[in-house]
Amino acid sequence: MKFPPLRAVQYFEVVARLNSFSKAAEKLSVTQSAVSHQIRLLEDFLGESLFDRQGRLLQLTPVGQRYYDDVADPLQAIARASHQVREGVSGQLRLAVFSSLAVKWLMPQLSDFRQQHPEIDLALEMFADHPHLSDKLADCFIVDFEPGRNYQYDLLYKEYLYPVCSNKIWQQIKDKPLPDALWDYPLLSVTSLMENDWAQWCKLGGFSLPNHVKIHSFSHMLLATEAARYEHGITFLNYYFMNEIDREQLVRIPMHEMPTGDSLYFVYKKHRARQPEILKLGRWLQQISTQEE
Repeated sequence: MKFPPLRAVQYFEVVARLNSFSKAAEKLSVTQSAVSHQIRLLEDFLGESLFDRQGRLLQLTPVGQRYYDDVADPLQAIARASHQVREGVSGQLRLAVFSSLAVKWLMPQLSDFRQQHPEIDLALEMFADHPHLSDKLADCFIVDFEPGRNYQYDLLYKEYLYPVCSNKIWQQIKDKPLPDALWDYPLLSVTSLMENDWAQWCKLGGFSLPNHVKIHSFSHMLLATEAARYEHGITFLNYYFMNEIDREQLVRIPMHEMPTGDSLYFVYKKHRARQPEILKLGRWLQQISTQEE
């Protein structure tokens, strides 16, 4: 089965729908002669006349009418499907985010977004590792890497860590000199954050990590946070992981912060940069990111 010249079919549909070569040319942003050329190509391919032209009067031939009836709906379906791939379904948005970030940071604040933008149906898609940026997964993402050339990204947050402990431990150390008071407790290290996190934090503060200090390692900040909550020692947290519940049970120790070199970005395809739902979500993310700092 041989396909007709598809551009010619598109031009034919517009001419037939508007019943005018000049209006079709304006709609397609081409010259009227370009439209006429495409219609001749299609008529030559089909071996049939599609329009009757009598002076300024234009009407479809019987063959042209049948052809229009057959191709108009499929062309519109292709246009709608292509728009949905490029722009997404109007009013709906899928945001993919690290599962830990979704639980600790986004979920407690999601009701605020829904109150501000009830017209947007926002769905969260969670991932554990670096995701493959694809429409199959989500319409937009929060990731810790700069994406490829087809994507636009907005900086949300540069990560800084600070030491925290349980209320009980804080009551025991708050009147003692820092950092010496810390060394009486196990230090909870997160291996996925950075290498030798406590040693680097000490170096940044201008002092050394004592050799006798016990260090317990965890693979993720969530685990270390829970350990600190249950008074197993002192750990690091960042602004995103210190939510309202954590602030009731954990105390930020008043000492210096440490940059990790990591950042979080709000990522979406460049051709969707003006989509209203993405613009609104981006502004809201920037708003709550600023509040956390």
